[in-house]
Amino acid sequence: MKKRWWNDKIAYQIYPKSFCDSNGDGIGDLAGILSKLDYLKELGVDIIWLSPIYRSPFVDQGYDIADYYAIAEEFGTMEEFDTLLAETKKRGMYLIMDLVVNHCSDQHQWFQKALADPDGEYAQRFWFVKGKDGNPPSNYRSYFGGSAWEQVPGTEDRYYLHMFAKEQPDLNWENPVVREKIFSMVNWWLDKGLAGFRIDAIINIKKIPTFPSYAPDGPDGLASCVHMVHEAQGVGALLKELKEKTFDRCGAFTVGEVFDMKPQELVDFVGEDGYFSSMFDFSAHELTFGEHGWYDSKPISFRPWRDTIFASQKKMLGVGFLSNIIENHDEPRGASRYLPSYAQNEMGKKLLATTYLLLRGIPFLYQGQEIGMTNCRRSDISEYDDISTRDQYRWALEAGCTKEQALQCCYENSRDNSRTPMQWSDAPNAGFTTGKPWLAVNPNYREINVAEQESRPDSVLNYYRKLIALRKNDAFRETFTYGALAPILEEEPFIFAYIRENQESGQRILVIGNYGDAPRTLSIGGMRELLLSNCGREEVKGGTLTLAPCESAVILLWA
Repeated sequence: MKKRWWNDKIAYQIYPKSFCDSNGDGIGDLAGILSKLDYLKELGVDIIWLSPIYRSPFVDQGYDIADYYAIAEEFGTMEEFDTLLAETKKRGMYLIMDLVVNHCSDQHQWFQKALADPDGEYAQRFWFVKGKDGNPPSNYRSYFGGSAWEQVPGTEDRYYLHMFAKEQPDLNWENPVVREKIFSMVNWWLDKGLAGFRIDAIINIKKIPTFPSYAPDGPDGLASCVHMVHEAQGVGALLKELKEKTFDRCGAFTVGEVFDMKPQELVDFVGEDGYFSSMFDFSAHELTFGEHGWYDSKPISFRPWRDTIFASQKKMLGVGFLSNIIENHDEPRGASRYLPSYAQNEMGKKLLATTYLLLRGIPFLYQGQEIGMTNCRRSDISEYDDISTRDQYRWALEAGCTKEQALQCCYENSRDNSRTPMQWSDAPNAGFTTGKPWLAVNPNYREINVAEQESRPDSVLNYYRKLIALRKNDAFRETFTYGALAPILEEEPFIFAYIRENQESGQRILVIGNYGDAPRTLSIGGMRELLLSNCGREEVKGGTLTLAPCESAVILLWA
């Protein structure tokens, strides 16, 4: 494999609205991010990914973009962005942004012009389609619920497609003008010095222009729009053109949010000359998917979860790099999802970090993960902001759940769990703002916060710093970056163990953790040196290793 500048990097996602508020208006901003760059540098972060900061009405928290060339006033100015970019580079770090080009906001000037003339040139930049027999063109359900078609105001039989909210009309990628305008915008940001992009919902850009209907898959008589995405052919040609006309110009790092990719396309997407540098591994997240929604989502059990991660790792050997995540802005907190109740403590959070961050691939941390932030329980649906959470709550009630059951579904699955403000200290509002936060902070900020953990050597935060430093240590960097991954002890029901091996030098490193609630004694041959422990263990010796519940260890083996 060609070695790329991003192969050995640690990435960190910032959700700007909830990271740090500098002016007391309750909304995080660019100046707040700037004030925390040294904190991120000390953590060991190389790549910072900013969730959308473009001008937006924020129907879907900035993923509905009204102007791709402007910074949302809530976050600051373009001058402040330029300063942030320059200061990031001064610290040897890289900045990437969200690229959201499957859809835009209904407030975008293109869409406003399309509404003014539904038969004109701008309407062709979207999917304006005639209905059938007084009904929408097809029976698609949007990702956020309800029909994926909205009637064009002032017309009797014209509808526009929105696979997400009705305020997020889908762009028509079959139109060459649309593609060229998108490419120009991408290059404009790259020319400013951006290092790359996280690419949102990109598999959805390819449609079947006839928009066939499918058998209903829910009581609403609709079928998920994902059925059309599954059958659409030719997305690769669009992605290849995007890469060649933008990313290839400057060696940009790109990570795709890719669901529903066809298995045979893996090499095309993230191989040696793939469309993207990397893509997120959502395999663990997908284990929770219910047949109808959150109300019938599935709990995580250890063995399928561990085996799914190993399966993802195995299929990528010799292909490329995955981006490994425990949580992000669209998922609940990993400590609440992947750890059993007895492990939802600091030792368990360190265990989870150990087994994830040393996998092969690019580790992506999400803000607050490094201090072990958790899900936040709410007492009423009115306390949630997320558009998807409100839809899922309604679906749960319609399916016969009680209010309490529906709220429990939200507690376990809501995207707002990861969007609560960053917990910087035990000061009012967790030190996030001096004003009223746009979303209420998690009450446990008094116990879980950066300031408290900064001062305690055995904290989750300081463990993350040690773990990242180990991965980057020159003595082990090649092994952790390019080395093969071989699972071991797979017959053990609660042991997560694998060996990272540098096939050139012969260096072998064991990563092992006990996710059970009882001690486990294991036969481990060739132990040479303990590199890291999450519980104060000082050495390993002999041919056996007894792991306490929630204990993890990183051990150098004899070659």
